[in-house]
Amino acid sequence: MTVLTVEPASAGARLDRWLSARLTALSRARLQSLIRGGLVRVDGSVFKAAHRLRGGERIEIEIPPPMEEELAPEPTALSVLHEDEHVLVVDKPAGMVVHPGAGRARGTLAAAILAHAPTTAGVGGPRRPGIVHRLDKDTSGLLVVAKTAQAYDALVAQLAARTVTRRYLAVVHGRVRANEGIVDAPIGRHPTDRVKMAVRPVGRGKRAITRFRVLERFAHFTLLDVRLETGRTHQIRVHLASLGHPVVGDQVYGKPHSRPPIALDGYALHAAELAFVHPAFRKVIECSAPVPARIERLLSHLRKP
Repeated sequence: MTVLTVEPASAGARLDRWLSARLTALSRARLQSLIRGGLVRVDGSVFKAAHRLRGGERIEIEIPPPMEEELAPEPTALSVLHEDEHVLVVDKPAGMVVHPGAGRARGTLAAAILAHAPTTAGVGGPRRPGIVHRLDKDTSGLLVVAKTAQAYDALVAQLAARTVTRRYLAVVHGRVRANEGIVDAPIGRHPTDRVKMAVRPVGRGKRAITRFRVLERFAHFTLLDVRLETGRTHQIRVHLASLGHPVVGDQVYGKPHSRPPIALDGYALHAAELAFVHPAFRKVIECSAPVPARIERLLSHLRKP
């Protein structure tokens, strides 16, 4: 942890420029990345890179060790639902990070994929071999991986065109009144907590569309079928929380003191179905992943009279 104090003479300076002049070993882009990641705090609070200093503040900077450029393969058992020479579809367990990032360099799905399918090396980036979309660490379910550059480009184009079907199961707090609905609300970085995302005014976030349908209601919870039309960071979690129905197990976007009714390893959110057009064979590939045991236990508990 590096701690600095802003001199009174620096009042009015931008946070990123002030840091850049003092931490010369780090590029300004690196510093801006640390600020976006919530690793720079001004008097205990997180601000944007353009925040203007007033002088006298205490600034704490957490600088993670630089990540290795090359990703080392790590043989790990994968739940493979479809595989050919072009694509791979896996069922990711809750608790596994998709690719290396701040605070998590090993034990990632990316390293397991590289060990399982070495041809993914260099496809889409050295630290994200073949990965065209992601799931949060505590969300389980289906991910499609490209094993060739041509498959990667085709799948990225399908995601951009919103032709990839992604269906989730979610257990949320509260009884959702509407049988079905659409949330069409922009998502961007939270204005004060840069680690979180939030529904933002038009023009300050990217358009995000989530459809939901009630599958089952309980006394204080609801099981939803959720479908993504866009793929923004934390989209389902942010949109459902904006309705007052956060995902069970989500302490980031959940209400204060909202705890799962039983012990839950991860979020009650599961990517259950995935469909896309095969990039080489041009036929529709449809995959489904069974409901994981942790969510089955939760549903069994909620169904008890």
